[in-house]
Amino acid sequence: MVGFLCLVLTVGIYWAAKWGYKHLKKIYLTPLLIAPILIVAILLICNVSYSGYEDGGKWLTELLQPATIAFAIPLYKFYPVLKKHFSEILLSVLTGSLISVIASAFMAVFLHLNKSLIHSIIPYSITTPIAMGVSSKIGGIPTITAIFVIITGITGMILGPMIIRIFKFRSDVAHGVLLGTSSHGAGTSKALEISSSAGAISSVSMILAALMSFFISPLLINYVFPF
Repeated sequence: MVGFLCLVLTVGIYWAAKWGYKHLKKIYLTPLLIAPILIVAILLICNVSYSGYEDGGKWLTELLQPATIAFAIPLYKFYPVLKKHFSEILLSVLTGSLISVIASAFMAVFLHLNKSLIHSIIPYSITTPIAMGVSSKIGGIPTITAIFVIITGITGMILGPMIIRIFKFRSDVAHGVLLGTSSHGAGTSKALEISSSAGAISSVSMILAALMSFFISPLLINYVFPF
């Protein structure tokens, strides 16, 4: 019963936050930010354990994979645009993925984090389901990785549009690659607010970044940064 109530609570808070974000257009009302804060606060006040919440919340977690696959719809719709700019997208995403993995490794070492935390942070720029798999593969802690993925997504949603305005990026290709590579699903959601074309390119960038990081991370961990 507790799990079912938690499921209803999560969905209700999400839709309320989505309604507020849609009508007020305030970035701090984005469901990705406001929903977890409100849910954690309510669980603490009601003294509900994580395991009790997870009895209902696990069904939403299972929806992450089909939700990620659903990004294929805009890919099909904007296939000609993607085909035309594929080489630029591929090179940009590869560069971004390499910088992301290397920068996170150096940052973790600079902060003197232990080995498991370093391996947990490295896949932070990949969409959650794949990031957790990469984290497990390289010896990280998937749940910690998921937290960093969410933080990265929120940060990208906030800073991405600011960077676009500051540097005056006008191309949908640039918008999509920037948001999809740096902040995965959350960035793609933001890109779709800019245009459907930017959203499609962001989807491709997110998927390419995930695939590249999936192969790059273990190689760097084993041969370049053998922490």
